Amino acid sequence: MKIQYFKKDAEIIKEGTLSDCAYIIESGSVEVSKKQPNEEKQIIAILSENDIFGEMGLIDGLPRSATVVALEDCSITIMTQETFNHLAQHNPQALM
Repeated sequence: MKIQYFKKDAEIIKEGTLSDCAYIIESGSVEVSKKQPNEEKQIIAILSENDIFGEMGLIDGLPRSATVVALEDCSITIMTQETFNHLAQHNPQALM
């Protein structure tokens, strides 16, 4: 797993894009939102340190269901499909 840094207002995930990793917030906070049919933004959640997002992309492989934007400078660990699969096989408790 590697750590990536995002500046305030950076788009981390865009709704509808392909998914291939999950994210664990090491520091900072993010806003999770979806576009409504009328193009208005609906805020779903505010996530912060130790929260995980994007994990469904590792499980179902479907496009991203929401947009995630940094609310402040963030340090985020990226979990790839390979890392996820390794944990699932060798240490499933770690995924809980």
